[in-house]
Amino acid sequence: MKRKASAEWNGSLKEGKGNISTESGVLSKTQYSFDTRFEKGIGTNPEELVAGAHAACFSMQLSALLGEAGMVPDRIFTTAVVTFEKLKEGWTVTESHLEVSATIPGATLDSFAKLAENAKSGCLMSRLLNTTVTMEAKLLA
Repeated sequence: MKRKASAEWNGSLKEGKGNISTESGVLSKTQYSFDTRFEKGIGTNPEELVAGAHAACFSMQLSALLGEAGMVPDRIFTTAVVTFEKLKEGWTVTESHLEVSATIPGATLDSFAKLAENAKSGCLMSRLLNTTVTMEAKLLA
């Protein structure tokens, strides 16, 4: 299975602009720039897209593991916060922190914690990222 996205960049690093498109069409010439990556401009940036991919992947992985354990979640809500810093080697993603809250009928705190931890390490995006992945998981009533 393959997925495809494309990016175009025009101009210098600080004054230039680019756009990102996905094969599905969900992103179509979505703007990104130096400002959207390193400041607060309007548009997206690679790290924000990675954070979204990580949150979505984790949520689906947790749902799959819950299903294998005979549980169906009412709701899984995940936020991923990707940290990138300028190190001596250059700009580096140093951490992705997952914040998850879930409503799962029949789940205990122990079963939820174990499955969330397994989803964190088993999620495709967690395995793709060469960085520290941390998590805060809450089971809601």
